Amino acid sequence: MTKLWRRARSSNEFYVLLVIIALSLVIQFRSGQFFTVNNIVDIANAMVVPGLFGVATFMVLVSGGIDVSFPALASLSVYATTRMLVDAGYDGALWLPVLLVVLLGAVLGAFNGLLISRIAIPVLIITLGTANVFSGIMQGALSSVQIPTLPPSMSEFGRASILTVTNPDSGLTSKLPLSFLLLIVVVVVAFFVMRFTTFGRGLYAVGGDESSAVRAGFKVRAIKFWLYVAVGVIASLAGLVRTSMMDQMHPTNLLGSELMVIAAVVLGGAAITGGTGTLTGTMLGTLLIVIVQNSMILVGIPTYWQSIALGALIIIGTGISALQLARQHRRSRIPA
Repeated sequence: MTKLWRRARSSNEFYVLLVIIALSLVIQFRSGQFFTVNNIVDIANAMVVPGLFGVATFMVLVSGGIDVSFPALASLSVYATTRMLVDAGYDGALWLPVLLVVLLGAVLGAFNGLLISRIAIPVLIITLGTANVFSGIMQGALSSVQIPTLPPSMSEFGRASILTVTNPDSGLTSKLPLSFLLLIVVVVVAFFVMRFTTFGRGLYAVGGDESSAVRAGFKVRAIKFWLYVAVGVIASLAGLVRTSMMDQMHPTNLLGSELMVIAAVVLGGAAITGGTGTLTGTMLGTLLIVIVQNSMILVGIPTYWQSIALGALIIIGTGISALQLARQHRRSRIPA
């Protein structure tokens, strides 16, 4: 038990969990509504899209990169798919929109992966460039405009729910969307890949020390390339979920969400320098950000204070990551 307690105290996830519990109790004390079934379901609903983005960002951070292009990539792939299907008058099953979004996401992710794996330029710089390329294609070549009517299968997917709960006092209803199952599936698959496959171990190795990873026999270029293909697919699925839940396609709705997602993953313990991090921490960090965004309104906190809180969380999360890295360096210099 002592060893387990020491291990828990040394992990970032433990402190993030304490902050979540403390914040939840404060909101419950002030509003009396936090632990209602409606609010829990609403938080789970709000977790889906940032959670999917968080999984993709977690994999990138573990590999030692910082990707800021995934919102633009998701927007382009979903907009192109929706525009194509609406213009064609498609009214068939959901499999075709999903297939098109996955294919476009994989192609755009492969574009990122090809540049990142072949050019010795920081990932942040490359993805800043590709984010503008994706946005430019969407807004220029495709003349992006809001699409108010989606194909029926996408609208039905957005409305589909696992369960519906009703608050007995207010009469308000909340739905847990079917897409929440998609988040669970993606998290489980990502956990298996990162924990039990050569590809996952390669991501940690590349993020820890790329030169050592090469000497250990990892195919670094291939790992980077397929990483960004996977990121493109996951991000595009998140974009499809957001569009379906909104029941309309807004080209710029996802743009600008990259900082919030990166902050959530860093808060969960993923080092900005790469090589460390867990999916558990990523989900906890995402949950904390979602609570700040969605539940603080229950206590009447204005929107600008929520923005200040998010900014503070970004600084704190980055600071914790830097302190942990400095501690590791000090320990590595202590002779055995």
